[in-house]
Amino acid sequence: MPEQYYSSDMDKAAQRGEPSLAWRAGQERRLAMMREYGGENLHRKVLVNGTGLGAYQARLGEEADLIVGLDIEFPRLVDAKEKNEYLVCAAGEDLPFKEDTFDAVLSNEVLEHVRDDRAAVEETARVLVKNGCFLIFCPNRGYPVETHGIYWKGVYQFGNKLFVNYLPRPLRDKLAPHVRVYSKKDLRKLTAGLPLTLETEKTIFGAYDNIIQRRPKLGKALRAFLQWLEKTPLQRLGLSHFWVLRKE
Repeated sequence: MPEQYYSSDMDKAAQRGEPSLAWRAGQERRLAMMREYGGENLHRKVLVNGTGLGAYQARLGEEADLIVGLDIEFPRLVDAKEKNEYLVCAAGEDLPFKEDTFDAVLSNEVLEHVRDDRAAVEETARVLVKNGCFLIFCPNRGYPVETHGIYWKGVYQFGNKLFVNYLPRPLRDKLAPHVRVYSKKDLRKLTAGLPLTLETEKTIFGAYDNIIQRRPKLGKALRAFLQWLEKTPLQRLGLSHFWVLRKE
């Protein structure tokens, strides 16, 4: 991502994404999906690539033989240290681990922020053991809201921006150069030619915890309806892709 967008703490938040300080229904649902689709692999050696504040790492660490959290932002790792033992400050494009090290690698809304997403996926494939699993959550271009804000005339505009992701790619990327968004075709291209076999492919909606906090009845009805849509062709409008790939 362009270096000029690192000029302030707000820009860093936009670039990397800000991890939630609260553990709510949205995080709990993703954790359950990781456990369901990661299976026994999550009980062995696990890498959380983009561990942030370490919330997922701490919970999964209760059942893993070894779990390592990696993040490029050192201050986050300082905070994560309160609940996690093994932490590494490094980039996902250059993992400081030997080949065939981990039985599972988790990437929760991280690929869209790295400088080179193809290199990050290649590195993940390298450090996975045979039959290891790679679990990815990443933004869906079909979602009608860009949740990371935009840059307008060089100034970062915080907040959800409607229909930005539906614009032609050059214009969309000019407004949001700090974060990628993926179609299924994009993800297939990103993982093509690597020793990774796609096992699970879903698109999910969010938990809308912020709306529920303000208006509980409306928020819970919205969550129930949108998550029901995941069972229909309209799942293509979901917030995030969830892919599980297996090392050949």
